[in-house]
Amino acid sequence: QVRLVESGGGLVQAGGSLRLSCAASGSIFRINVMGWYRQAPGKQRELVATITRRDNINYTDSVKGRFTISRDNAKNMVYLQMNSLKPEDTAVYYCNADVLLVTGPRRDYWGQGTQVTVSS
Repeated sequence: QVRLVESGGGLVQAGGSLRLSCAASGSIFRINVMGWYRQAPGKQRELVATITRRDNINYTDSVKGRFTISRDNAKNMVYLQMNSLKPEDTAVYYCNADVLLVTGPRRDYWGQGTQVTVSS
């Protein structure tokens, strides 16, 4: 019913930048919270940043001042600008959306993930 597709991952040197994008499509009436999570090898998935429809934003402490989350409600997209990247930012990054469907139910969706690798 709803598909999330991430793009923008890749390999970058420490101190570099990447911009992740996530496009949501399908039977969407409205998207409430959108967010980015990441999972490093051998670790649990963790929250990176979330943004509400009214641009209330939350960041995990380790990315504050370096990452910026934003969204385009008209396009059902969310972005993550990542600056001053560190090797410890290496992970698979997942897009998440809290979606109110056209048919009524409210459901949580995940993208397939995009790899971000930061070399030292």
